[in-house]
Amino acid sequence: MKRLGNILIGFSGMLLFGYCSNSGKISRSTLSTTKGLKDHYKGYFTMGVAVAPRSLHGEDSAVIVNHFNSLTAENAMKMEPIHPKENEYYWKDADSIAAFAKKHGMKLRGHTLCWHAQAPSWMFKNEKGDTVSKAVLLQRLKEHITTVVNRYKNYVYAWDVVNEAIDDNNSNYLRNTAWYRICGEEFIAKAFEYAHAADPKAILFYNDYNTEMPGKRDRIYRLVKSLKDAGVPIHGVGLQGHWSVNNPPKEELEKSIQMFSSLGLQVQVTELDVSVYGGRQGGQLIQGQRDTTATFTPEMEQLQRDKYKMVFDVFRQHKDKITGVTFWNVSDRYSWLDGRGRKNYPLLFDMNRQPKKAYWDVVSFNQ
Repeated sequence: MKRLGNILIGFSGMLLFGYCSNSGKISRSTLSTTKGLKDHYKGYFTMGVAVAPRSLHGEDSAVIVNHFNSLTAENAMKMEPIHPKENEYYWKDADSIAAFAKKHGMKLRGHTLCWHAQAPSWMFKNEKGDTVSKAVLLQRLKEHITTVVNRYKNYVYAWDVVNEAIDDNNSNYLRNTAWYRICGEEFIAKAFEYAHAADPKAILFYNDYNTEMPGKRDRIYRLVKSLKDAGVPIHGVGLQGHWSVNNPPKEELEKSIQMFSSLGLQVQVTELDVSVYGGRQGGQLIQGQRDTTATFTPEMEQLQRDKYKMVFDVFRQHKDKITGVTFWNVSDRYSWLDGRGRKNYPLLFDMNRQPKKAYWDVVSFNQ
């Protein structure tokens, strides 16, 4: 072993002694990265991470296997990447993630079967380029869902069936997408029915962001309650968890968990990260230039630690309602939030894939 400052490093280069959550100073601790997030939270809920095929090799793969027991395909199972043409499917990337999960005994979440973004344009047009009818679009949706769910039914235990169908504007109910314009509200129920028919054992989720904002939360509640009341096979609500150092407030997070679970639905945090910048991050696709120069300041670090500690305190308090927590990306080396034009540091592992102080805050509790 060798010592770097007050950090004791094993022969493998693995951090053995971490941060004390009370003082924030480095000290000897029984906590070790040989015991991963999934081990600290055994008996609470699964700990997952969203991955791309490139993450399944090298140093990222070691972090994934050590710390997580559930995977989500970040993009590979979305409609456009997996079904680029009407009579063409691209399975390679999704298959590699499914195989990795099976090899390492990990659960696999499917993301996502129906979304307005990353949906191929052919889905909504006929050969002449005209908008298809409701009957045609629903048939295409059925064929897509049936084919994808059947392929992964021995791998995927839960699907995000419909993603982000609720409008952000409090004056509206559903988002004005091509799905809604052509099919009306019916496409949502049909998507769940098609998924359930393809795999009756799968746990089916409605997934959305800003689920802690009272107005949008009420509309999501209205939607999922109407589905439940109509006998539609919906089993859970995914709180995306694209949060920031100043959102959400504790009381609103707790209220969301309580409201959705009161319907007899599972709650999962499906896309967790905590932006070091204030504001609401949402779940919208970001395609701007990636910045790699912004500094992770001590002020950012402390605010992020406070937020991570708060949300995991809440998660543990509601372990009877929450069945899974999934981080969106592995480490700060790559985050989808970097596409906002400024480098972000939203995860528990730093640019070198080492645990940050926030990591030790998350795992330092009486188990």
